[in-house]
Amino acid sequence: SPQGRSKKKSRKHQRFMERRALLEQKGLLSPRGRLGSRTPVEGSEAHAALTKANGTTALRCGKVPKPKRVVSASLSPSASPDSIARHHSVLLSQGSASAKKVRTSSLVLRPGKYVAIDCEMVGTGPEGRLSELARCSVVNYEGDVIYDKYVQPELPIVDYRTRWSGITKQHMKRAIPFKAAQAEILKILKDKIVVGHAIHNDFQALKYFHPKDRTRDTSQIPVLKQRAGLPIRANVSLKNLARHLLHKKIQVGCKGHSSVEDAQTAMELYRLVEVQWEKELACSLPPRPPSPVTDPTADSNQYMDDQYWPTDLMASGL
Repeated sequence: SPQGRSKKKSRKHQRFMERRALLEQKGLLSPRGRLGSRTPVEGSEAHAALTKANGTTALRCGKVPKPKRVVSASLSPSASPDSIARHHSVLLSQGSASAKKVRTSSLVLRPGKYVAIDCEMVGTGPEGRLSELARCSVVNYEGDVIYDKYVQPELPIVDYRTRWSGITKQHMKRAIPFKAAQAEILKILKDKIVVGHAIHNDFQALKYFHPKDRTRDTSQIPVLKQRAGLPIRANVSLKNLARHLLHKKIQVGCKGHSSVEDAQTAMELYRLVEVQWEKELACSLPPRPPSPVTDPTADSNQYMDDQYWPTDLMASGL
């Protein structure tokens, strides 16, 4: 009969409320999370939404303004590159004022998330035609050196290429074995977004492949060439980009290149077009997977059934 079903439902609801009270007592459930209740409005919004009427508190009639979507100016240091790029894109889409938030977000993440690298190679093998790593430098977002060591190639050096590499026989006296250097460097690069110029050459010398979405190659970015007034399809050297955009001279003299200076210059170029570059990358990222859709036919009352409760709670005697 309807009365019997009502009593059965009432008993079931009573068991449900007793179990909920037990969860709240154990700290597994917030008292505010009761079924059918709404999370109270906090702060000034609560005072604005409530009014006194006949000695009682009642909600105001009329429309309640929707809260504005707030995007945090900072992200977790463990945020993925995709999340960083999309975060920047959202901020940029909110107007010029949010561009400052992109910079703030970047500064929070860069010290542990972004590095720039440059390697110097020497010639080994037949006639010195093989290129092997002889020095590697890594700098952080601010340009501070976090790694700079000379590396002993696996094969005997035939050509030091001093004019370009800056490497001499004297440097090799304090060089460490390639395998040891490789392990140290890859540990630094792990989970980082790596900046460099013609960076594929550096990765090749390290015998390593870095994920494409975590690589920022300043030799492949049209916006840098556009700013420098150079053809987009031209192969532009780091030296020329530095001269046109940073107004500085690098790789001068007969002592060869400095991998520290080159890594710092690559990072400076990245920072120069960082906002626009990350925005373009965010637009090129694949769309996010759709959020799971809740089945509209599902009834919350079904979760009052015994089958949905943990066995340890069932054994408590409720």
